[in-house]
Amino acid sequence: MFRFLLRRIVGGAVILLIISAIVFLLFYAAPRDPARLACGKVCTPETLALVQKNLGIADPLPVQYWHWFEGLFVGRDYATFGNCPAPCLGYSFRNSEPVLGTILDRFPTTISLSLGSAAVFVVFGVGTGMLAAVKQGKALDKIASSASLIGSSLQIYIVGVFAIYLFTNQLGWLERPSYTPFTDDPGAWFAGLLLPWIVLSVIFTANYTRMTRSQLVETLNEDYVRTAKAKGLSSRTVFFRFAWRGAMGPIVTIFGLDLGVLFGGAIITEKTFNLHGIGELSVKAVSTSDLPMLLGVVLVAAAAILIFNIIVDAVYALIDPRVRLA
Repeated sequence: MFRFLLRRIVGGAVILLIISAIVFLLFYAAPRDPARLACGKVCTPETLALVQKNLGIADPLPVQYWHWFEGLFVGRDYATFGNCPAPCLGYSFRNSEPVLGTILDRFPTTISLSLGSAAVFVVFGVGTGMLAAVKQGKALDKIASSASLIGSSLQIYIVGVFAIYLFTNQLGWLERPSYTPFTDDPGAWFAGLLLPWIVLSVIFTANYTRMTRSQLVETLNEDYVRTAKAKGLSSRTVFFRFAWRGAMGPIVTIFGLDLGVLFGGAIITEKTFNLHGIGELSVKAVSTSDLPMLLGVVLVAAAAILIFNIIVDAVYALIDPRVRLA
């Protein structure tokens, strides 16, 4: 198991290195001069020269990348801002704030939104799919299948706006979406994110209901499951010890991908619910041409998605030993 995780971690580090190189090249391949962007509207030749020195634009591109990459581990010195401690992602063009500090301030909002909604839709989606598989062909199965088809066709920006209007503005059942740090007030943290969690769970639960049902129906017809039944094992033992475990592998894999989509695709979700997370930060970075901030957001998001997938791979390996042997 250790060697399996080690291979995944090393592979993730290589992928992150490749992503950083690609994003860095795109950063300096922008049609506008990065130094001119950082200099601002009122830019004298002296200020422009100082900015160019800070960014190291006079150096060859490989040297620039090495200085930036080195700053991630040992920090970097700027003529204007002084020393940027490791891991250094530079300073924002828009407000001259450290990129890493700004991202870390927004990170709890995005991670709370992503993990909270994931917990809700996995519990309800997998649970409903299990009931539909057990009651195959009956009324509950037909209702769950029909509801999953409807839910799969919904979009966040439509359901979100409607939910805010109905449950917050008209009925007053739920609070308007907001983020309060969990350490400050757990109750306010839960209440402010409850509506986004529900909206996201409605959409994703439909997919997991359909997937869980189809996987369990297929697994229940496998030879080893029928053999377990023939040996006289109870239905509960057959279901949870053999069928459920065999069906969860593909679902765990899809969950890792969806968790990455939730985190990396938080732009639409955060704009819909007016939450100030990494997604909204990336939109502002694009609109203001804040290239260091955009570079930092992409790298942090990529690192988080890789970590999520490594964790999911580990869970998958625990469920199915064949993955470790492969």
